[in-house]
Amino acid sequence: MPAPTFKTFDVRPRLARGEEPFSLIRARVDALTPGHGVTIVAPFLPAPLIELLKSEGFQSTLERRADGAWAVNFWRD
Repeated sequence: MPAPTFKTFDVRPRLARGEEPFSLIRARVDALTPGHGVTIVAPFLPAPLIELLKSEGFQSTLERRADGAWAVNFWRD
């Protein structure tokens, strides 16, 4: 199976405005089709989100970026 194609969703601007991005993340995750994933960029490691989606059968990888943000890829096999 080829590697998933990821679309990036940077939640940092929303968090900076005091907005809670979970519903937007949820909508993107729920809309994923086979072979596609989403990369969430956040100013902190979104551990609760990782645990929640893992419990729903999602795979994830994470990377600490040079700018200090975290990029977390989510997909389902």
